[in-house]
Amino acid sequence: MTAYAVFATKSVAKNGSVSSIVPMVPHCDHNEHDVDIIVTERGLADLTGLAPRERALNVIQNCAHPLYHDLLRDYFRDAAALGAHTPHRLDQAFSLHARYALTGSMLP
Repeated sequence: MTAYAVFATKSVAKNGSVSSIVPMVPHCDHNEHDVDIIVTERGLADLTGLAPRERALNVIQNCAHPLYHDLLRDYFRDAAALGAHTPHRLDQAFSLHARYALTGSMLP
């Protein structure tokens, strides 16, 4: 028997002004090594055996709300352009959170 660690959440909160799928979180109870499957009402992302870049694209495509697809893909593209096994843009990683703090929405 195989056991899977499944994380289930809504794709958005606060009437769409907050995305549950973000590039980086300020607090983490479960890191990427502890989660096999992510589920939202948009679908599921089976992350088993995937590299970090594959995992990110899988989650964006299958779990993120469509309102946030472009923002998340743009972040991923910019971060991936820098190289690295697990690409990040620290100058952009919390931009959705910062926008929410200023405007009350993660959306532009």
